[in-house]
Amino acid sequence: MLESLRAKKRKARRLFVLREGRGFEAILEAAKGLPIETRSRMELDMLVEGGVHQGVVLEADPLPLCRAEDWVKRDFGPNDLVVVLDSIEDPQNFGAIVRSAVACGACGVVFGKDRSAPISTVSQKSAAGAMEYVDLVQATNVVRCLEGLKQAGFWVAALDPEGKQVLWDADLKGKIALVIGNEGKGIRRLVHEHCDLHLRIPLTGPIPSLNASVSAAIALAECLRQRV
Repeated sequence: MLESLRAKKRKARRLFVLREGRGFEAILEAAKGLPIETRSRMELDMLVEGGVHQGVVLEADPLPLCRAEDWVKRDFGPNDLVVVLDSIEDPQNFGAIVRSAVACGACGVVFGKDRSAPISTVSQKSAAGAMEYVDLVQATNVVRCLEGLKQAGFWVAALDPEGKQVLWDADLKGKIALVIGNEGKGIRRLVHEHCDLHLRIPLTGPIPSLNASVSAAIALAECLRQRV
């Protein structure tokens, strides 16, 4: 909520605060100019319809989504980093990947219109405010979006447990689109075929793979390391 007020990515309309509540100074400061109404805890519970709140509820417009067909035509910088989610279905993974993407400087997170976790309270909570600071790009066709990114000068790198190249050995500077596959099935065949690089994270323990959001965080951190 605080990040939503600070980022001003979407229009905030009203703030509801727990009557006689304490510790909301930073939120109230960020909400200056908004109508602020006090409510009982029961009334706040009803506003969030069973969700979790900490004594404050913000009424705001939904997070804006970009159309991939339009977004790939924007002016990209020479070192822009984009994260492409291919069928990430767990909302907590979705949110955690967005959080890592923002922390490591990505300019956009692309996800499919179908076979993808929705933008929900669960994914937003997992992202810890990061969705307010990055373009959320919904693609009707992920393969077509990758083609558009390639036309814009991006190299497309897939995280692949069977990849021939180790992540640390790849050149991840410049325009890079990093593809993260489904939690169980990995990257779909057609998406896989449109990737220029297939990178694996070398593992030595008895567990052969990592959680999708953990893998994404490691790869994004490597992208950032090579750029700073």
